[in-house]
Amino acid sequence: MNPSRRSAGILRWRVALDAVLRGTRTIRGRIFLAFLMLSAITAGLGGYAALGIMTTGELVDKTYDRSLMSINYARAAASDLAALQATVARARLAGDAEERRTLETRIEQLTQSFEEDLEIAADRAQSERATREAAAAKDAVTHWLAARREFGPDRQTVDVWQALDAHAAVAEQHIDLLINFTAGDGFAYRQTARAVVARDVRLSVFATALAIILSGIVSLLLLRQIMRPVADASTVASRIAAGELSVTVPEGGADEFGALLQAMAVMRDNIAAMMQAEVAQRRSAQSLLADAVQGSIEGIVVVDPQGRIVLANERAAALLGFDPAETGHRPLSEARGSAVADTLLAMPGSGTLTAEAQSADGRWLRISRSPTREGGFVAVCSDVSLLKEQEDQLKRSNSQLDAALSNMLQGLCLYDAAGGLLVYNRRFCDMLGLDAGELRTGMSLREVARLVETTSNDGSAFGLLMEQQALLHRGVSGSLCCPIRKDCIVSLKQQPTAEGGWIATYEDVTQRYEAEARIITMARRDALTGLANRMVFGERLEEAAARLEDGSGAGFATLCLDLDRFKEVNDTLGHPVGDGLLRSVAERLQSCLRETDLVARLGGDEFAIVQAGTHARQDASALAKRLIAAFQQPFLLDGHTVTVGLSIGISLAPEHGTSPEKLLKSADLALYRAKATGRGCWSFFEEEMDLELRKRRAMESDLRTAVGNGEFELVFQPIVKLDRQRIATCEALLRWRHPERGYVSPAEFIPLAEETGSICEIGEWVLRKACSEAAKWPGGIGVAVNVSAVQFKNAAVVRAVMEALTASGLPAHRLELEITESVLLNDSVTTLATLHTLKRLGVRVAMDDFGTGFSSLSYLQSFPFDKIKIDQSFVRNLGETGNARLIVRSVVGLGRSLGITTTAEGIETEAQLEQLRLEGCEEGQGYLFSRPVPSATIRELVSTLGRNAA
Repeated sequence: MNPSRRSAGILRWRVALDAVLRGTRTIRGRIFLAFLMLSAITAGLGGYAALGIMTTGELVDKTYDRSLMSINYARAAASDLAALQATVARARLAGDAEERRTLETRIEQLTQSFEEDLEIAADRAQSERATREAAAAKDAVTHWLAARREFGPDRQTVDVWQALDAHAAVAEQHIDLLINFTAGDGFAYRQTARAVVARDVRLSVFATALAIILSGIVSLLLLRQIMRPVADASTVASRIAAGELSVTVPEGGADEFGALLQAMAVMRDNIAAMMQAEVAQRRSAQSLLADAVQGSIEGIVVVDPQGRIVLANERAAALLGFDPAETGHRPLSEARGSAVADTLLAMPGSGTLTAEAQSADGRWLRISRSPTREGGFVAVCSDVSLLKEQEDQLKRSNSQLDAALSNMLQGLCLYDAAGGLLVYNRRFCDMLGLDAGELRTGMSLREVARLVETTSNDGSAFGLLMEQQALLHRGVSGSLCCPIRKDCIVSLKQQPTAEGGWIATYEDVTQRYEAEARIITMARRDALTGLANRMVFGERLEEAAARLEDGSGAGFATLCLDLDRFKEVNDTLGHPVGDGLLRSVAERLQSCLRETDLVARLGGDEFAIVQAGTHARQDASALAKRLIAAFQQPFLLDGHTVTVGLSIGISLAPEHGTSPEKLLKSADLALYRAKATGRGCWSFFEEEMDLELRKRRAMESDLRTAVGNGEFELVFQPIVKLDRQRIATCEALLRWRHPERGYVSPAEFIPLAEETGSICEIGEWVLRKACSEAAKWPGGIGVAVNVSAVQFKNAAVVRAVMEALTASGLPAHRLELEITESVLLNDSVTTLATLHTLKRLGVRVAMDDFGTGFSSLSYLQSFPFDKIKIDQSFVRNLGETGNARLIVRSVVGLGRSLGITTTAEGIETEAQLEQLRLEGCEEGQGYLFSRPVPSATIRELVSTLGRNAA
């Protein structure tokens, strides 16, 4: 463009702007119009810049997001194709089926990745030719994979390989073309982008220069329209401020400056009016002051230098005893006799003074005197009777507070925000050994600490105050506890106050700490024997193990001890004698140990020893021998001579491990071996014991799941009426068919089930199964079920019997429960109540293994059994000379006398059968009649042996 033509255009635009600005009537409108012009210029420039940025962004998007991304994904597809070819080749050569399946899975993954990369590359492509090549590459790979599936693994010929390679080559060719096309598209778009950016740069420079010129023109025109009126208004304002209220204010236009000049004229007139009004206000202020003085509740008196009353309000006149209308210019001395006048006349000098006086009517007055400039004074009289009463009350409260502080059990100190001592009590001084007269208010905590340091021989109290000082420096509240003397432990609690200070209490907690120490000692000692308890024993084991690991200690032994026949002592002589025995045992054990050894009571009649020594095995053997020998001597307790033995299990560290848990467990296993070997023995731990324990744990685990897995079976052995050779009852016998061990003996798993408690679930299953099978037998044949003593520890056995009878429909009189006397040994009252409940249901109860226990006869007296079963040990010895025949005869006679059926177990020969018939035994059971058989065989036995017609 021609420069002269451009300058002429700008000049014409400037003239037009000036005309527009002059046409606006207000400065606000001119500024707003100028703002709109500048905004339009800025918006145009910004819009053009934004359009350029958007254009550039589209070019970048096409160049990078499309072309470059298309190239990258095309190359990724090529890499996927190469990996796919390699995997296909490996799959055809693989001989192992598992490897072939793995490679097929890999082929599917690579195929999916190839198709995804190719799809993205086609989507980002900038030309139709690239899109066509991507589709062709995908079709070629699809045909290649389809051809590969047609040629199975059994067709591994050269022609097949060449055909597949041809398909793959086609796909590679299309992929290469796709890469080339996308690369060419990217180069073309880059050239286009460069040209567009260069054009936008040139246009942006021109637009920016034009916008700057136009903005300058707008600013100059706006400045001309504003500065001249501002100068006129400033001149007028300066003259008015200088006090020229007669200044002439020029007339302004219709804009804001014209309004400003008019306001200045109004302001000038207002100032003149206000000066006149101020004079009138000062005159009225005096009258207002007089009114205020007269209306004040305080007595106000003004006296001149000659002592005459110049002014006195009604309150003051009443206090002086004057008539308010006659107080003017009367001497103050005429009011002598009033408390106010006497006090004012008695005040010395001429300064400001305050005094208190009590009037004749008992009121307290506070009289303040202030001098005037003329030599007189002004007196103010206030009634402070209520304030005096409040002060008296405050003094009484302070006195009560002092009494409370003096009699507090805790020491107390209160400090202000500056750290100065405000309040302290006598207990604080006594506790820290201070003389109350040595303390004074305002002392800092550090000064109190130095005073304690000089008056006390022990530095503990000084240390407590220094720790308290450290808390203050940190700006936190808290608690401290430390001894300040040998016989005194102090607990300090420090808290901030609302006024910014802090308060501290000091409590003597010596007795509480001593009580806690006694409690800790009691918690670490066995209450009965005074020996260390299980916690202390565990700590000693851990300490010995730690010293062994770090090399500072030698090997040691762990001994577990158990008293033999201790339960018999409790059952026969009572628990008080048993407790005395445990105390005597503790003393005897302690006497056999060295000072470096520790004996502890773990519970009941179980004790444990930690023995330290360089020769652990020899020392442990010697100690075990001493202990067993010591317990060969009886104990004398309350007139009773009690003899108990001792069984000992020993584990050695580090031979058997270093873990406290491992050592204690190993010693416990050795104790079980010692008790199984024979009472009064000791045994070292062996690895076989741990193996046995693991086998036992495995069997416990299998036993818990055996019922749910259906591993249990029931077989039945007939119980025959001997006089008629007919089946009366069948005893249900439990068998366990383990999936790995085969059939497990009941003698092996029944005791384990009783120990673990799983016998309850097994017993309920046996009851349900036995009743269900018996309900299918011919009428009259009953079923006998053995019930463990564990099942009688709760009333669940009654519920199990009722549920089994209800579910099977078996009459209650056909169910017979066989128990041993061990059922009645523990909690016989509860057990007898359960047995009576079962009897009321109609269930029959039999005592099994009669004659082998301790108290069989007494049990026959306490409970009406329906049947007693003679143990097979007596039946087996019937043919031999001895007492077996006499015992059987006595039992049969006892049953006949009591009306109880007798059953002989273990009949295996005709001679035993004949002898039992001669003795009058009613029923028999044994291999002579039948071995235990499944339930289905019972019907065949009924036809062979007959059945009970009744």
